[in-house]
Amino acid sequence: MPTSAPTAPALAGVTASDSTLRRFLHGLPGVDAVGLEARAAALGTRSIKTTAKAYAIDLAISMVDLTTLEGADTPGKVRALGAKAVHPDPTDRTTPATAAVCVYPDMVAAAKEAVAGSDVKVASVATAFPAGRAALGVKLADVRDAVAAGADEIDMVIDRGAFLAGRYLKVYDEIVAVKEACGSARLKVIFETGELSTYDNIRRASWLGMLAGADFIKTSTGKVAVNATPANTLLMLEAVRDFRAQTGVQVGVKPAGGIRTTKDAIKFLVLVNETVGEDWLDNHWFRFGASSLLNDLLMQRQKLATGRYSGPDYVTVD
Repeated sequence: MPTSAPTAPALAGVTASDSTLRRFLHGLPGVDAVGLEARAAALGTRSIKTTAKAYAIDLAISMVDLTTLEGADTPGKVRALGAKAVHPDPTDRTTPATAAVCVYPDMVAAAKEAVAGSDVKVASVATAFPAGRAALGVKLADVRDAVAAGADEIDMVIDRGAFLAGRYLKVYDEIVAVKEACGSARLKVIFETGELSTYDNIRRASWLGMLAGADFIKTSTGKVAVNATPANTLLMLEAVRDFRAQTGVQVGVKPAGGIRTTKDAIKFLVLVNETVGEDWLDNHWFRFGASSLLNDLLMQRQKLATGRYSGPDYVTVD
């Protein structure tokens, strides 16, 4: 299976200058918005039943980045979240663990302690999340602090102001610098698609992030009005598919924000299966950025096992 890599030699020339990068990004095919939204809506009507649904629920649980990104976060809350990530349903140890716990950099050590001995990763937002309004030196220090504390993954935000102003090389160079600061940690690059205004911009941002060495491209911070949608996620899935076809480099996708129900999660898994196929149906290549989604997945899993819904105290409140 192709793996992620820091550079894509087949396209290396397009980042040689601001003008070549702009020419490449604006030369990408325009997005048919009506067609994109119609395909996303059509795929969302697919029905999954019984055994396939049970498989999809377990797969979705294993893809969750269980997230808490609040100013009121405490070490105790993060430790509890980590325990839940390792054993989402303490009454049923066949329930898969989540992919990761995602926290602010100062909570990485507590999260790392909570998931010790498991396969659950610790992800940390960085680069002055969520706005990204800080000097590059500050952003890199943020990343290095998180990595030094034990973060396995870094979720960075791009400078949307620079991107929207057409300063693509600045955004590219910043991602490259953050990737270097990550060391062995995997890098997820957040576009904040709700602020990019157009599907064409989302396609350009996807290619820009991949050219700069992103291991994942991610829709959103979850802190704005419009976050992950089936249409913007489908567009990003098409981008990683086309990028691998041209370069042999596989990049993951992470929709985040607004995905709250099992029905929502299954719609996104159908998008993955129908657009990029089985190679991405694994938590190494696809994630859900979510906080409340896991609870609904657990409730639906228990319903399939017993034929009834549990009471409201069946799952912990995050």
